[in-house]
Amino acid sequence: MKTINAHGAHIPQLGFGTFRMPEKDVLAILPKALAQGFSHVDTAQIYDNEAAVGAAIQASGVARENIFLTTKVWVANYGKQTFAASVEESLRKLKTDHVDLLLLHWPNDAVPLEVQIAQLNAVRERGLTKNIGVSNFSTALMAEAVRLSAAPLATNQVEYHPYLDQMKVLEAAETYGMALTAYYAMADGKVPNDPVLKEIGAAHGKSAAQVALRWLIQQPDVVALTKTATEQRLAENLALFDFVLSADEMKRIHGLARPDGRIVSPDGLAPVWDLAA
Repeated sequence: MKTINAHGAHIPQLGFGTFRMPEKDVLAILPKALAQGFSHVDTAQIYDNEAAVGAAIQASGVARENIFLTTKVWVANYGKQTFAASVEESLRKLKTDHVDLLLLHWPNDAVPLEVQIAQLNAVRERGLTKNIGVSNFSTALMAEAVRLSAAPLATNQVEYHPYLDQMKVLEAAETYGMALTAYYAMADGKVPNDPVLKEIGAAHGKSAAQVALRWLIQQPDVVALTKTATEQRLAENLALFDFVLSADEMKRIHGLARPDGRIVSPDGLAPVWDLAA
């Protein structure tokens, strides 16, 4: 699978996400996902399934060095007294001595960003993570985080799908040499039934979901997270590399974006988002 090189972090372009996935589902499906070709696994402290992810990786028989593992520090753990300890706990649950990418999960005004970034750098220097980054950051926060960080930031993981224009974030990421990691690619179930995506898919013998994922990874330096609890969907989610969308098809999909396209914006966590270009 193609990887995105962001400051030396070689991130597999397609990742297996575990958001809202109970431990029993992780244990059942993740070993199969790894066996079928996924090598990038995404979890988080707040998902409450890191232990299952660690157990599933061990059960898969796939060597740890062949897996790109991402987790995220929850906002309640950003303080100096809790940050490193929370990462150490994550590693114990994940049954590994390091993750490949560690992210700040959401902005948190209660702790200065300078402190958050310093803690990220400190655990990286200890070898607890190979690479660091952020999630759900606006372009203004990205700029500040890049300025504050001694080590380069590899990615900003954000909501991104055909109904949400993220060109400003993409342009900022390009400026800083960062990848953009897209979550919620199916737009909470809207994508599979979209008539434009279905029409484009029919021309390629693909589903609307495959078209949306292909649209994401066909953009420069974009990583897409997929998610499924059913084995038959694994092969479908991986079958994105045998077709290419035309420039006109890409433009049509970009044209689906709308002002109210954002789905994930929790009170108390979400920053002031960038408006569409």
